[in-house]
Amino acid sequence: MTPSIVVQPLIDQRSMQIRARLDSIAMRDHAAWSSLLPGRFVVFDGPDGSGKSTQFRALADAARAAGVETVEVREPGGTPIGERIRDVLLDPALGEMVSRCEMLLYMASRAQLMEERVQPALARGAFVLADRFISSTLAYQGSAGGVPEDQIRAVGGIAIGGRWPDLVVIFDVDWNTAQGRMKPTLDRVERKGADYHARVRAGYLDQARQEPTRYLVVDSSQEPEVVFEQVSRGIRERLAK
Repeated sequence: MTPSIVVQPLIDQRSMQIRARLDSIAMRDHAAWSSLLPGRFVVFDGPDGSGKSTQFRALADAARAAGVETVEVREPGGTPIGERIRDVLLDPALGEMVSRCEMLLYMASRAQLMEERVQPALARGAFVLADRFISSTLAYQGSAGGVPEDQIRAVGGIAIGGRWPDLVVIFDVDWNTAQGRMKPTLDRVERKGADYHARVRAGYLDQARQEPTRYLVVDSSQEPEVVFEQVSRGIRERLAK
């Protein structure tokens, strides 16, 4: 009997149990989601392996259950043009790509995403939940890659047409924990060393210190249910102001 035959059902069962508990937590805030989320733009961000994808799915499902039109987008990508750019950015064969090139490609994908999906959704009162945004560029290509912050913000302002997120939730995690959560097959960015990813993490935390009212930092090394409790409470408190 091979290990995969035994382990996989256990992993699936664990995932299903986590999802059920997250759904239960989310339902408690049903009224809050229906009143606070329409027309809002929220970003989930953080280092690779931070666990934000699990939390992203939980909030998106909760918003829909509350009757809120929810538009999910990811970066890079989210549009046919953006997905083509994503393939280039994450291709492990393109290891020679410099940080400035990365930054401009991310911004190109972002400009198309804003024009094609984000702005129209916000205009009709939908809730937009983004998996990464300019906060990622500031951390990866800025703090870790050396591109000056003022240049990133200047190009970013053009790419997004001045529409910054209402809230950026940063899922903070140490590199050792993050590595244990990653898939065995890493993309070009994930393959960079521990020092690079330490600078990425520091970059996210620096952003939060600079803009404490627009950023929410959550310790994502904890159990998913604990993390989602913090996320839910933080979003309610920030968007209610």
